[in-house]
Amino acid sequence: MEFGLNEEQIAVRDTVRQFVQREVMPLESQCLRNERAGLPGVSAEELRELQDKAEKSGFWGVNTPEEYGGMALGPVMTAIVLMELGRSFVPFAFGGYADNILYNCNEEQKERYLLPMLAGKRKSCFAITEPGAGSDAKAITTSARKDGDSYVINGEKTFITRGNDADFVMVFAVTDKALGADGGVTCFLVDRDMGWKSEPIDTMGEWSPAALIFDDVVVPAENVLGELGQGFTLAMQWINAGRFTLPARAVGSCERLLQMGCDYANTRSTFGRLLSDRQAIQWMLADSAVEIEAMKLLTLKAAWQLENGTDNRHAASMAKLYAGVKANEIVDRVLQIHGGMGYTRELPIERWYRELRLLRIYEGTDEIQRQSIARNLLKGNVKIGA
Repeated sequence: MEFGLNEEQIAVRDTVRQFVQREVMPLESQCLRNERAGLPGVSAEELRELQDKAEKSGFWGVNTPEEYGGMALGPVMTAIVLMELGRSFVPFAFGGYADNILYNCNEEQKERYLLPMLAGKRKSCFAITEPGAGSDAKAITTSARKDGDSYVINGEKTFITRGNDADFVMVFAVTDKALGADGGVTCFLVDRDMGWKSEPIDTMGEWSPAALIFDDVVVPAENVLGELGQGFTLAMQWINAGRFTLPARAVGSCERLLQMGCDYANTRSTFGRLLSDRQAIQWMLADSAVEIEAMKLLTLKAAWQLENGTDNRHAASMAKLYAGVKANEIVDRVLQIHGGMGYTRELPIERWYRELRLLRIYEGTDEIQRQSIARNLLKGNVKIGA
């Protein structure tokens, strides 16, 4: 059993960390000013410029297959990279990426959707959540009615990431109500100019999801992604493959926050003594360090299982649940250590406070993760102590 990173992993981690420190972190003050003025933290032009700089450093398509010009680093390395990116709240991601289910495109679809995505010329969004179907994804009601050589889609999707900017959507709709989710749901590739509309949803954080409206949107049958009726399988492939990435990014955020807490405790004096001399503060820092280490190990285990072809759903649920709860406790402690200053907008702690709260909700709430974990234990799908 080896807990250390190998030479390649260390080299990649250090390179990404240097890039984040040199190119991304300097944008934080500007990012905060823009967000507080109601603007995107980083403009599309600035994001592309950052991605171009990263590409020159060799980082393009971190988990994209080599046949498509990517690095194909795999889930473990992806987790390590995301931990480093999580050290900054600037919404940056390396370019050359496409949603994993787009590799199910046929050759003609690849030319229209997959390859332009990898080249950064198109933007996508994944749409399954509805106003009445969040964690219960099988309860979706958006319909796709066959009409000659096309389908007519009607319904509404909600809380869709990138929905305001995407020029095409992978939307899941019911094509056969009698078959239910396992055979009656299909995924469609739908261009914005086919008629769907997006409406921004205001949230307490800087994440601005969208509601997508489909009102008699006509989609050619050739735009079915994968097989007819197998959309729910694709949806679970998308969700399960990416669940470990959420706690991975949270690890980086919490490490940065913990360092802020240590630095402040070592410089702030009260009643003639440094905060770092106070046992109450020491315990906050110690608890946070232990929880970050546990968070990291759970996340890397989930990534390792996926990389080695093992069903990682149980491990990914545990990682996401633990990271969501503990990340919120850690940012709360760091805010408390900073006192009134932590509550102000002069420091970025309150922004992380709002951002990390989302981790307990999206892509499977805490309650859903607990239900899944408990079900696996009670049904014997996971052997205790195995």
